[in-house]
Parts: sequence; C-alpha cells; structure tokens
Amino acid sequence: MANKVSIELDGGSLEVQAGITIQKVMELNGYKITKYPEPGSLFTPCETGGCWSCTVEVNGEPKPACSTTVSHGVTIKTRLPEDYLPRRIITGFSGHPVGGVGTPWGMKSKPGYIETACFAAGCNFRCPQCQNWDIAYMGKGKAFTPLEAARLMTAARQKFSVDRMAISGGESTLNRRWLLGYVRKLKELNPDPSARIHVDTNGSILTRDYIDELVAAGMTDVGPDLKGLYLESFVRLTGVKDQDLAERYHTTAWKAVRHLVEKYKDRVFTGVGIPYNRKLISVQELGMMGEKLFEIDPEIQVCVLDYRPEFKKLDLVRPSYKEMVEVHKVLSGKGLKTVICQTKRGHLGP
Repeated sequence: MANKVSIELDGGSLEVQAGITIQKVMELNGYKITKYPEPGSLFTPCETGGCWSCTVEVNGEPKPACSTTVSHGVTIKTRLPEDYLPRRIITGFSGHPVGGVGTPWGMKSKPGYIETACFAAGCNFRCPQCQNWDIAYMGKGKAFTPLEAARLMTAARQKFSVDRMAISGGESTLNRRWLLGYVRKLKELNPDPSARIHVDTNGSILTRDYIDELVAAGMTDVGPDLKGLYLESFVRLTGVKDQDLAERYHTTAWKAVRHLVEKYKDRVFTGVGIPYNRKLISVQELGMMGEKLFEIDPEIQVCVLDYRPEFKKLDLVRPSYKEMVEVHKVLSGKGLKTVICQTKRGHLGP
C-alpha cells in the first residue's frame, strides 16, 4: 500500500503508516507512553526532540522517539545497549552577570560575570508566557554527551574566571541519566572546593531519590520554581492541561523544596523562584506561598520573578516597581528572611 511502510520493532515486523513518529508506532503497539517517569514506560516529556529522554535505537543509532519519523526498512530497538552514552541538546555555555533563582543573593550585586550558564533544550511545561520559549521548544541542534557538555562548561568557567556553573532550560531535569552523568563529569573536571554546580529547575519531576542522586553526583546549588499554591494557578501558569499530571508535577515541586531543606540545608544552597503578574496569580496567593515557605524554612531564599509580555501572552503588562515593592513587603511580612524581587529597576533585595 502506498501509505504504508514495513519496519522492525524489537524484533517484530510491522506495517505502519508512513511518516508517523516512532513514539506513535510504539503507542499503537501497546507500549506505555508517559509524561511522568515510570519504570517500563517511554518517558516523552518534551515531544520536540530536545531532551532525548525518549531515546531509542534506530538502525543502530540513538534517536529521540518523539520526533523521529519512520521510513521503509528501519529497525527500531527500544532497549538501549548497556554502553549507551546519553545525549541531550544543549546550548549557551556563556557568562551570566546575574544568575538564576538558585544563585545566592549576595552574589547578584557583584560587577561582571558571576557564573557561566548553559541551557537544556525541551520542556514538559507549555507556559504561555515562557521567556525561554526558543529553548523550551528547541528540537534541532547538536546532542551532547555528558562529558562533551562538561568539557564545554569547564572551558567557559576558565574563560569567564568564575566558580559557579549553572544549567537551566527548558527544563534541565528531564533526561535524568544525562543530567546525573553531566554533574558527575563536571565535578570530575572541577575538583577544587570552590567549584559550584548549580541546577535550575521547575521541580516537577525532582523526586527525593533524584535529589539524593544529584547531590551525590556533585550538585551544590539548586533553584526550583514553584508556580503557584493552588492547582488552578499552576495550570494557568504552566499550560499543563491534564489535571492529574498537573497535580503530580505541582506536588512533586513542593515536596522537592521540603526535602532539600530537611536533608541538605547545610550542604546544598536552595533558592526558590515564584512568579508574579496580577493576571496570572494574586498577591494574596503569593502571601500564602510565603507562609508555607516560612513553615518549611524562614531562611530560604525566595526570588519573585516579574512576568512580562512574552511568547503567547503579549497582552501581559509587566508589573510596576511599586507592585514589586508591595510583593516584597507581603512576603517579608510573612517572616521570610531573604526575599528578592526582580523589577524594572533591577533586583530589590532583603
């Protein structure tokens, strides 16, 4: 038939529709496809080909199942060889003068570059106001192994004469095997005690065991975002329409912050990011988030991001300096010791 092609999937011969993705082929043939990591499933969080979490072997070569289409005669193996080196599309490797939410406040006022940063392609959120949408939806580009990326980051550290090395996104945590390998290699290449390895994340799949592995690998700083206290706010901010999935993501992020404080307060610097724009989340809800964060740890660093017009939300009006001063007062009034607000005039500190 003109619209059918013959392929091999895990040793079985199939006739499938020409031009569909390997992910779709697997789904149609009973393989479990998930948006939250589960044993025995194909984890396809970004569906753009950026994170390579759904890698399979195609004619002996690793390819992301979500964006690779089938053609006549291809052989697909869903079980990767033991010696497979994970890959992910990464961009950036440049100096950063401000840092992220996981950068200690005391460094943000320093002149010049304070860290180097790279950005991991692909994201499991669909935030309509995404400020890094070009990276979140990136599906093409060189996919680096952990060692290749660690070498580039180490070279950037040397070039910009900094100690902090950050990875952001997109969402940095999606490809767990890759990120753990990257952090380990970065630690091996930067064994000096002044080296800091900083992971920025939306926290949505950052489970306790994942955090434990990252710390063991060498992570020293982390910046999880908490996009709202209420589930309806989280859905509005992230664009995740599946309510059950949204609840799981939302709960995981809050639990991650608690685990980081309870187990690693003296070992890992944690800075929490929360969003503000009155069209997306109220000051009252921010205050309630402040109360919950105070209960977790009054000393935790909280950085409020003033969401501006971007991507699919060009109707937003960036919060005024006056608004951000009020947000700062509300959160500080909950007893939090270190509240930072991003404003039009720069960062408003504690």
